[in-house]
Amino acid sequence: MKLNKMVDHTILKAFAQEEHIEKLCAEAKQYDFASVCINPYNIPQAKKLLEGTDVKVCTVIGFPLGANTTKIKVAETEDAYEMGCDEFDMVINVGALKDGKYDYVRDEIAAIVKAAKGRTVKVIIETLFLTDEEKVKAVELSAEAGAHFVKTCTGFNEGVATVADIALMRKTAPANVKVKASSGIRTYEDAKALIDVGAERLGTSAGAKIIAGAPQE
Repeated sequence: MKLNKMVDHTILKAFAQEEHIEKLCAEAKQYDFASVCINPYNIPQAKKLLEGTDVKVCTVIGFPLGANTTKIKVAETEDAYEMGCDEFDMVINVGALKDGKYDYVRDEIAAIVKAAKGRTVKVIIETLFLTDEEKVKAVELSAEAGAHFVKTCTGFNEGVATVADIALMRKTAPANVKVKASSGIRTYEDAKALIDVGAERLGTSAGAKIIAGAPQE
């Protein structure tokens, strides 16, 4: 897979205005990235700006804490689906996972997968807050629930994608579940290290810089 098609070009800041979305989408079109990852409010604008391209629109669900109820997360997913969103990056209920409420976590992911009606669902497990055993369990639950990807971090805390976490997630996930590295990916060297151990998608705001730093073919 080409490097550009691994990039989810991202802006999820609270201050994101129309001008920021315009810039994000222009860069996504220029580099032919996999998607733009934006807040739900910005979906209609991004869909219009990316019309006629193969750059997908990705949004976030239960973001950034993951502590909304399942009903609210499902409603968010359904609303985003109706607006034409292609991919959904949901945050698990981290507290429920750490409390051992595995059925709750699995059922919530499954409910969002159902609401997405076959479109891509990525599950953010927030690796910073989890032990390795909990990371493994989160990946297993995501796979059982039908998720398409497992993802490291929201980027709204000190957690970053690490080589160790990507390797662990790739080792744990079945072949049909991909791994997305997100947060702290700033250079081509960062990206390559994560791809080398199994990342197939990169969530970053530095996509243009990463592509610029890649060796010329």
